[in-house]
Amino acid sequence: MRRREFITLLGGAAATHSIIWPLAARAQQEPGVRRLGALTGIADETAMHARYAVFRHVLAQLGWIEGRNLRIDYRWGGGSADDIRKNAMELAALAPEVILVSGGASVAMLLQATRTVPLVFVLVPDPVGAGIVESLSRPGGNATGFMQFEYSLSGKWLELLKEIAPAVKRTAVLRDHTLTSGVGQFAVIQSVAPSLGMEVIPINAHDPAEIERAITIFVSRGGGGLVVTSSPGTFVHRDLIIALAARHKLPAVYPARDFAASGALVSYAADFVDQYRHAAKYVDRILRGEKPADLPVQAPTKYELIINLKTAKALGLSIPPTLLARADEVIE
Repeated sequence: MRRREFITLLGGAAATHSIIWPLAARAQQEPGVRRLGALTGIADETAMHARYAVFRHVLAQLGWIEGRNLRIDYRWGGGSADDIRKNAMELAALAPEVILVSGGASVAMLLQATRTVPLVFVLVPDPVGAGIVESLSRPGGNATGFMQFEYSLSGKWLELLKEIAPAVKRTAVLRDHTLTSGVGQFAVIQSVAPSLGMEVIPINAHDPAEIERAITIFVSRGGGGLVVTSSPGTFVHRDLIIALAARHKLPAVYPARDFAASGALVSYAADFVDQYRHAAKYVDRILRGEKPADLPVQAPTKYELIINLKTAKALGLSIPPTLLARADEVIE
């Protein structure tokens, strides 16, 4: 899907006009119309279309209808740090009443651009560790929202891998060591590994050539499994990582449904769409006068286990019936 098609899907002509109108024209607020911004650095356009659709639907249920009493200016970073930064500056300059922002990197760049416009974030792994909020219960600034996961989730990825492939003794862990969340996820996985009789080997997730080289070396030394943690790099290089796991016959567990839908073996993660549903309710509360500093950051309450049986068959794996019974979705 091309970027222009994505923008059109986001909300028809109203969304398209919000993006292409000159800044001077956009500064003129229509009477009775409330104004939002939406920034994402996520590269998956199809996934973002579905998430924004849910966000708008819940807002409409709460009385905020795009094109009637609500206007949303969308900006899309496409996985590029430079584009995210530029779009964050543009949205902050428009001074909307609230900005919905997806991903930790996007939140950080918006906070550099504004400390006054209220921000509601989703899919942020560690907002306290990243310095986005002062605490989960009392965010304290102009940002609040919904955590992508709690670190304990990382240990469950390794447990799932052991359940799927009991013979695995060595596991590569793809993570971003430059991020607080990358360090935190690996630390939990490392702490769980001894009880499962497993050795874990970290692999950096920045550069695609580095990812491919490191996985090839890992496999050459008797690699057995793969755990992919959550980071901008693992999402951007999703197709490469899935292809490498398939090429080297690595049973692997992934940090989002999008991976399993794209051919990965197993994913276990919070329901990301559900976060946009809850984010709409926070936006509604802020539009009605509440402050983000007083709205607690919330951890996920709904998780999804997705199993791709087609990939399991290609890897020669037999998924335990007990695990299939626990799955929220089985892709055949």
